[in-house]
Amino acid sequence: MVRHQDHAADHHAGPRRAVRLLTPLLALLAGLLPAQAEPGRPFLAYHTSWSETPATTPEETSIARLPGYYTHVALSFVKPDLVYPGGLDLSATGLQYPYSGAVLKDAIALLKARHPAMRVLLSVGGSTYLRWDALNVDALVRLVRDLGADGVDIDYETGQPGCAALTSGRIQCSSDALSVQVVEAIRAALPPPFAVAAAGWSVGAYGEGNFVSARPRSPWTGSMLAMLRSPAGQSLDLVTIMSYDAGPSYRPDEALRAYRAYYKGPLALGIQVQPGTSGGPRFTLDYTVRMLRSVESDPQAGAMLYGLRLAPPGPPGPDNPDYRALSTATCVALRLADCFASVP
Repeated sequence: MVRHQDHAADHHAGPRRAVRLLTPLLALLAGLLPAQAEPGRPFLAYHTSWSETPATTPEETSIARLPGYYTHVALSFVKPDLVYPGGLDLSATGLQYPYSGAVLKDAIALLKARHPAMRVLLSVGGSTYLRWDALNVDALVRLVRDLGADGVDIDYETGQPGCAALTSGRIQCSSDALSVQVVEAIRAALPPPFAVAAAGWSVGAYGEGNFVSARPRSPWTGSMLAMLRSPAGQSLDLVTIMSYDAGPSYRPDEALRAYRAYYKGPLALGIQVQPGTSGGPRFTLDYTVRMLRSVESDPQAGAMLYGLRLAPPGPPGPDNPDYRALSTATCVALRLADCFASVP
């Protein structure tokens, strides 16, 4: 998952812009969706700490003002090798919120008071925090508990996963053992009702069986298979698929079917606010809705948005939507409730 360090522009340009951008979407969906909301589909959104605006009270934070149609909010990113001495000191955790840990804790509490069903997770890892060999589970659990969060999202990424096909037809990766150990350790330390989710590479479930020839082929083909096959992987509460930036031949609906072959719980297809660099399709409003509708026959298929507070380059519009418009479009496509609530 790309971890952008630049601050998203124009955060305070009113959320009404999202409604204006959605006019073509509403025309596209007219007559296709039932009036009632459809429960049970996950919608996880990453909240990018480095793009947040400063606040002195929890009410001023964008976290506290998020709409209730997100089922999960993942605060990103925590270092696997975080140092957390306690006392809500976030300075060595990897989180980059421009306010104190006390304000963050109160913002989470306020959000959960407004939307009791929403789960707030701490997302660990990402593309630049790679020290999984030094995972500090004790510090992570203390941080989860001290902030009043509901669990952890594991964004397990490595420089190179070292995957190759064996003569048996199975994929084996040099990162397999550690990936399973990470999930085992976090799940053991955070048993239910804490939630543990994991983010999977776009092609992470390809390479075997019916998906042995699925395209594109990449160094990350099959990189999630060992985790998904393990008892620890089966204990996950949600798996999100980074179904973006994978090139023009990539089909998100095929990727979801590949993941479904190994994991029976909720799955979420990823939606990227900022354009990728691989030549894959831009997440326009039309493409986003069509992608989600292509998997609607799976009752546990939903969406993941990366990420809140990020801004695409150039003027926003239906072909260059911002995170607000993509949030609303996703909510509508998933038939969730209150889709036109404001997104800060």
